[in-house]
Amino acid sequence: MAQRGRPPKPIEQKKKLGNPGRRPLPEDSELQQLPRAIDIPEPPRPLLQPGRELWDRIWRLGADWISPDSDLEILLLTCEMIDERWNLRIRAMQDQDLSIGRRVDRLQGQIVENLSLLGLTPADRTRLGVARVKARSKVEEMIARSRLHGMASPVDDSSTGSGPAG
Repeated sequence: MAQRGRPPKPIEQKKKLGNPGRRPLPEDSELQQLPRAIDIPEPPRPLLQPGRELWDRIWRLGADWISPDSDLEILLLTCEMIDERWNLRIRAMQDQDLSIGRRVDRLQGQIVENLSLLGLTPADRTRLGVARVKARSKVEEMIARSRLHGMASPVDDSSTGSGPAG
């Protein structure tokens, strides 16, 4: 069943904002800390390549807020959905069957919903206060471009002392 209205604001975000609603918030000692994944856990059920790639990527990206105890099953289901979507897309392209295409569309919606539940969409990361995409400065862009093309950046040359003597 879909959630009605705005999703609740996380306690951490309310604390950062100074609790603008003035409702009592639980103390840190009252909250249970969820264990954090140290390494990427092995999936408890086998996954195909697309699902396994998503599994690894999500554990790398969401290690700060995804719990190996409480979030494992929804992540595993999402990765299995990715595998199913991959197989259905191949069948839809081969058979050109519209009913398979509709199944792919429904599955994509469920995948996005699950990714949202895991805090992996831009809106959900903002709501959780997890991360913001930082714009690069012009200097950072130049350094990244030079590294991409295999050239040493001017910053690197001056810091190692290997630049031209002047």
